[in-house]
Amino acid sequence: MKRFEQFRLRRRQVYEGLFGAKALSIAGLIIMPALLFNPFTPFRVLQFLLFWFLAWLSGKKNNPLVTILVILGIVIFNLIIPYGEILFSIGTFKITSGALSTGIQRAVTLEGLIMLSRITIRRDLKIPGIFGELIGESFRIFAIIMDQKQRITRKNFITDIDRLMLDLSSDESRQTTTAAASGTKRAGFVILAAMAILAWLPWALLPWVLSFQAH
Repeated sequence: MKRFEQFRLRRRQVYEGLFGAKALSIAGLIIMPALLFNPFTPFRVLQFLLFWFLAWLSGKKNNPLVTILVILGIVIFNLIIPYGEILFSIGTFKITSGALSTGIQRAVTLEGLIMLSRITIRRDLKIPGIFGELIGESFRIFAIIMDQKQRITRKNFITDIDRLMLDLSSDESRQTTTAAASGTKRAGFVILAAMAILAWLPWALLPWVLSFQAH
């Protein structure tokens, strides 16, 4: 277990050394529409898997079981209102193609956006202006919560959240989480460009898929 944690921290160190906060945020803004406006559910699933893999490569903590449970919960909630072709039934509960497709699409979109934000939003992101400072601070808090969410346990849920909020508001927390911004290395720009191309690649295949479905 200790070896896995060391390997994760090594990946995190490489990630933080390759990329600057500004380049990551711009890459995130470029990639986000590729997921949000993708009309083909299987391609959204592939995009989500890509973002999940990139989040793992970046050394960010992620519990696959929680991710799977969230996805299943959203899919099951959408199956409550059936529409489209009936695929099969479990007693009186009908599983329909429309509800299943919509549930999967919504689930992987939500989780994909979470994974993308974890990759592209860093604590040291600074946006000029008062409004930019407010947005940057929100991103900083979001990044810290996502990194330290394992501190929140079911047994002491309220107490753990209260303690985390106190840590976030303390000067010590602010000093330790606003490290000096590092620039993006040349290899980092190449990797970000590759990420954007891979995220938008399904769009190049959409005309072929749509023409195939038409026939």
